[in-house]
Amino acid sequence: MDQIEQYVEALIFASEQSIRAEEIQYCLQAVYNQDISDEEINSVIASITAKYNYESFAIELVKTGNGYQFLTKKAFHPIINQLQVQRSKKKLSQAALETLAIIAYKQPITKTEIEQIRGVNCDYSVQKLLEKELIAISGKSDTIGKPILYCTSNLFMDYFGINSINELPQLKDMATENTIGEHAE
Repeated sequence: MDQIEQYVEALIFASEQSIRAEEIQYCLQAVYNQDISDEEINSVIASITAKYNYESFAIELVKTGNGYQFLTKKAFHPIINQLQVQRSKKKLSQAALETLAIIAYKQPITKTEIEQIRGVNCDYSVQKLLEKELIAISGKSDTIGKPILYCTSNLFMDYFGINSINELPQLKDMATENTIGEHAE
């Protein structure tokens, strides 16, 4: 427990939302089987707050609601806003999403196989997905002409918030209603 400040800092950093002092206290007590007083927690939080008040840090510890959270200092809001604008421009077109879905479910796959499934040329979509690093070249096929094989990248996992391809919805789980060719009674 000599490093209590680092543990508290790690808990606040890892929390997606603000974390209450009681939650911090509970986590520390559960892991280290030691009683930690409210005063100790408040003292550590005050120490962390003071540590991040220096101008050399771009973030600060802020009390929000009933908890604590690391936030970017107001001086850096314009640059963070620019990042948000840039990321919003990285949205995928419908054609790119379709191409990416085919690659995700059929990988490794060649561009020709993607085009056979989509029924249209996919040069532009594949190029854009490579530029955005959502797909990667995984090798060459053993078929005639040795075409390039494509697969999803680690950034694909981050982009869609999954840890592995196995977390993608299974095609059999998706409801499909095929009304083409059905006759009305």
